[in-house]
Amino acid sequence: MINGAHVVIHTRDADADRRFLRDVLGWAHVDAGAGWLIFQAPPAEVACHPTDGEPRFELLLMCDDLAATCAELATKGAEFTGPPQDARWGRVTGFRLPGGGEVGLYEPRHPRP
Repeated sequence: MINGAHVVIHTRDADADRRFLRDVLGWAHVDAGAGWLIFQAPPAEVACHPTDGEPRFELLLMCDDLAATCAELATKGAEFTGPPQDARWGRVTGFRLPGGGEVGLYEPRHPRP
C-alpha cells in the first residue's frame, strides 16, 4: 500500500534550495548523509487538471492566511513572483527558490479532503 509521496525538486542550486526549505520555510529534516537533507513536507492533496498542452506537475503549498504567510516569508527573504491574486478556488501567489524554481502558495477556498 502506498504510504506517502516523495517530491523531487530538480534545481540549479540544491544547497541554496535546501537552506531555503530549512531556514525560510522552517521544515523539519534529516540528513541522509553528506548534507543530503530530506524534508518533512506538510500534509498534501493531489488534483488532476485537464490540459491541452504538455503534461506537467506543479508544487503549490497551502496556508490558512495568505497575507500573513507572505509577510512572514518576506521577513525571511522570500522573493515573490507576483502579488496575491483571487482565483475561484482561493488566493494565490508564488515564490522563487534560490535555485531558480517557482513554488505556488495559496489559501484554499475549496472543500478539503
